[in-house]
Amino acid sequence: MKRRITMTATIAAAALTMTGCSAVDQVDSTGSTESAGGTVTILTHDSFVITDEQIAAFEEQSGYTLQTTAPGDAGVITNQLILSGDAPTVDGVYGIENYSTQTLLDAGVLASYTSPNLPESATDLAIEGTFTPIDQGQVCVNIDHAWFEENGVAEPTTLDDLTKPEYASLLVTMNPATSSPGLAFLVATVTEQGDDWQSYWQSLLEGGTKVVSGWSDAYFVDFSGAEGQGDYPLVLSYSSSPAEADGQTGVLEASCTPQVEYAAVVEGAANPEGAQAFIDFLLGEDFQSGVAENMYMYPVDSEIALPETWAQHATLVENPIQPDLAQVAQNRDTWIADWTELFENHSN
Repeated sequence: MKRRITMTATIAAAALTMTGCSAVDQVDSTGSTESAGGTVTILTHDSFVITDEQIAAFEEQSGYTLQTTAPGDAGVITNQLILSGDAPTVDGVYGIENYSTQTLLDAGVLASYTSPNLPESATDLAIEGTFTPIDQGQVCVNIDHAWFEENGVAEPTTLDDLTKPEYASLLVTMNPATSSPGLAFLVATVTEQGDDWQSYWQSLLEGGTKVVSGWSDAYFVDFSGAEGQGDYPLVLSYSSSPAEADGQTGVLEASCTPQVEYAAVVEGAANPEGAQAFIDFLLGEDFQSGVAENMYMYPVDSEIALPETWAQHATLVENPIQPDLAQVAQNRDTWIADWTELFENHSN
């Protein structure tokens, strides 16, 4: 259930330096580079999973040989696309998060493409005829049901509840400057609280909310409902997380906000047709049916059945917090800087 960390220019520049000259394959490709289609190179984040069987199926169906390169998290690939600019080293990209789409549109580094395989259930998620949705999820505060029952404490039901003294000290969340879900939660609170968002966070921090750098430590070390059996019964995580806990945990529905991962064709690519074919494949039943178990995300094709534990314990919330992505693109750096100043002042 490893997910992505948000981008920083320093990390991205370092990643580009290391990977720009010679991409390292994430997977071993089967098939021949002498195939009629040649090689298609796809940039992905480091949580992308595609099985050997799926690779073989794509190569057999399309005639292309697949090569992938994964320099880092979703933020790193976004910055690599921007930094490579007029000299792209890849044909396509998978793993662009919804919060980065406007930034890439403004940069003009992606080509228009609408896949004929886009399912009806995903048409509303597609963006500007450029970004093809592949999988989706939600970032949510997770609740350890057993802890609240054993301690005779009512579970929080609203976002505002988290700032109350009886709940603030029970929550562990992530730094939005270093964590993708951390950024999503910050954006959700800004969306809901408006100009009062800093007061909201001040209440969380003064109430004892713990902030860590990444999801793994928060979930597996600090969260009482995971294997680490930590001290915090509330943790920022994903809507899919309760599936792994077999219903012993749940989500605070009022805290959930969407996370969508997109694929796109790179502007100026050497093999745009190959990138288009790969996007088509990602929308097919072969790949979509493995999204939940392989990447802990939800397929965008609603006709694909979820694993039984997901259907029972990890369905998507119907009315999540919906940020304005253009506003996020315009203000995210300022929000992160303001949050960081607030956090550092509290820590000192």
